[in-house]
Amino acid sequence: MSMTSAQTKGPVLKDWRPEDTAFWESTGKRIARRNLWISIPALLLAFAVWMVWSVVVARLPAIGFDFDTGQLFWLAALPGLSGATLRIFYSFVIPIFGGRRWTAISTASLLAPALGIGFAVQNPDTPYSMFVLLALLCGLGGGNFASSMANINYFFPKTQKGNALALNAGLGNLGVSVVQFVVPVVITMGVFGAMGGQGQKISDGGQLWLQNAGFVWVPFLVICTLAAWFGMNDLADAKASLSEQLSILKRKHNWIMSILYIGTFGSFIGYSAGFPLLMKTQFPAMETLHLAFLGPLVGALSRSATGWISDKFGGGRVTLWVFVGMIIAVLGVVLFLPLGGSEGNFVGFFACFMALFMLTGIGNASTFQMIPSIMRQEIPRLMPDLDQTASLRTAERESGAIIAFTSAMAAYGAFFIPKSYGTSIALTGGPAGALYAFAIFYAICVALTWAFYTRKGAATPC
Repeated sequence: MSMTSAQTKGPVLKDWRPEDTAFWESTGKRIARRNLWISIPALLLAFAVWMVWSVVVARLPAIGFDFDTGQLFWLAALPGLSGATLRIFYSFVIPIFGGRRWTAISTASLLAPALGIGFAVQNPDTPYSMFVLLALLCGLGGGNFASSMANINYFFPKTQKGNALALNAGLGNLGVSVVQFVVPVVITMGVFGAMGGQGQKISDGGQLWLQNAGFVWVPFLVICTLAAWFGMNDLADAKASLSEQLSILKRKHNWIMSILYIGTFGSFIGYSAGFPLLMKTQFPAMETLHLAFLGPLVGALSRSATGWISDKFGGGRVTLWVFVGMIIAVLGVVLFLPLGGSEGNFVGFFACFMALFMLTGIGNASTFQMIPSIMRQEIPRLMPDLDQTASLRTAERESGAIIAFTSAMAAYGAFFIPKSYGTSIALTGGPAGALYAFAIFYAICVALTWAFYTRKGAATPC
């Protein structure tokens, strides 16, 4: 067996050269795709566990838990708070632990909140504090995104990064839609028989098996954990110390891209977390929970299907127009809200939200396409003494860390958007104040994108 062949077999790959066309076609492509297709379902499950509260919270009052609207919005928001915070740490773990090891460990960790939810909702004496703890544990799923994206970034050549990252993130994001589609179905039946526990009686005389919202993910989590451990790879070239990775905190583009990604992914995950409860509070006479999955579905599919647009036309240009569209769409949502004694218009409200979700998906793909392009321009300028190979390797390492770090910052949207709705409703009687604030933020994102990346003469056009 040749040295190169030996170095591209086994769990740890010592020879990895995706930019080498011959290597990529003969060896790299097959390995990279295998890691991607194991990473995607693991990330999908992570999003499902992270966002399960967005559905469970809306059902807790129906089975006898006497929590007020403020408490319910807090429960919907807390997974976003813990998930975003964990992403900061998860941003740096791949070069330390390896992608295979960390994907298996982090996927297995999701068994704790999945099982915990299943047992907690069956006990009517479960205190609010326990639900707070479980909501925070669901944030483990949110953390996984940062490490997953950093890992996949290492596997693909520049010309395919946009599409690979869009597929991983977009199909992973489908977990939000899957949870909002699957949970309303599985909680209406005793899927697991006697093993799953008794149903809970609701006010109309029917029954719910709300524990299935957690239990349904357990077998899939076990399968994905094993698939990651035995089927993925660690890259020796991706090793780096924490101090080496923390160099990104000195990069101004790390912070600019964090703001832009808050505008895209922060909006996607925040709207996903708050959409079911917002529909229920604003249009209480309508049964809307079964429609909630459509928003995240549109966002996830638009992300996974539009990575090529940024590869072709430039991520900066696409991002700019995404934010312009988001300003229009969010103001449209306000227009159709039940304000000033009016009944509102649910069809218009829902259509504008679908447009928002679609635009966030496109923007999620375009912002992540921008990061490697920016760092390939920045590293030679910042470190002119590096040769071409070392410069490229440094740009790849920092791109991976920035992708993970920006995803951590953006994940706070899963906390702030539902919490902003709750605060706006408490202070003004409706969510319009929060939505106007989002529109102002998108305008700031338009200005930043134009000033740094798309205007004529920009230092780092992309």
